[in-house]
Parts: sequence; structure tokens; C-alpha cells
Amino acid sequence: MADIRIRKRKRLRNKEVKALAEELEAAVGVPVFSDSEPVDRAESSDFDLIFVGNDILGFIKDEKPFLTVRGVLKYKPVKRFVTVDMGAVPFLTNGADCMGPGIVDADEGIQEGDFVWIRDIKNQVPLAVGQSLRSGADLKAKKPGKAIVSLNNVGDKLWKAGE
Repeated sequence: MADIRIRKRKRLRNKEVKALAEELEAAVGVPVFSDSEPVDRAESSDFDLIFVGNDILGFIKDEKPFLTVRGVLKYKPVKRFVTVDMGAVPFLTNGADCMGPGIVDADEGIQEGDFVWIRDIKNQVPLAVGQSLRSGADLKAKKPGKAIVSLNNVGDKLWKAGE
């Protein structure tokens, strides 16, 4: 594991896994976790982590679960996406927050405070996961200023923990 501290990892019961999977499924629009996969929850310094097997595929912050970048890559969600232009890519992969003018498209169903995943316009691959400071319509309006607070991105300590 990279430089991320993980404490109190414990296996979730089937009932807990089912409830977590339903909540995530409602958020991202695709099924997550199969019944045969062991799902664990562990504490880290920033938020709780969701392990599926030995991969960190999700996190829980403020009692709301969402997928990490690796989770987005595995499950390929169809909701809560934000698409950015190629100029924003180097900043996002270095952990910067997403600014309004770089956004070219967003899911209309996003509410302020929702967790979202950010992809580039050219390759449609996930770059980061963050918490939206605006609604979907406001994100598409390209208003200046910070639009999404970055929580996990390609190349950060959470990403490196899965290597």
C-alpha cells in the first residue's frame, strides 16, 4: 500500500452490502458489487474506504458512498458525470479542483453537494472524483470559479494504493 493509512478494516454483512450497493446503484445508474465479491469497509485519514476483494473501489464521506476513480473504471457509471475540455486534464490529474470554465458537459441530474466523476472530452476516461458545488445546469453554464472539489484523482495516494 502507498502512503495511505488504513485502520479497522472489517467485512460487511450481506444485508449491509446490499444496502450499500443499492445506494451506489441509485447514484451511478449501473449495478455494482456482485454477490460473490467480498466487500469490506475500512477507516482512512480522509474518509471511509470500500474494498471489493483487495481493490479500493469506493469511499464513504459524510455517510454518503461513491466510487473511486478505480471504481468508475470498473463499473462504468452512466450518471453523475462531468465532462471537461482537454486543457483541464493536467490540472485535474495533479489533484486540482475543477473550475467552471473547463466544463463542457454535465449530467442534468446533479445536485449541489453530490459526488460526481470527471472525464475528458476526447477519451471519455475518468480523471477524478469530486463533490459538486453546483447543480448540473449550473455546471453546464460554465460560470467562473470553483465548481467541483477534487477528492480522488488518477495518480493520488488512493489511486497508488491499488497498484
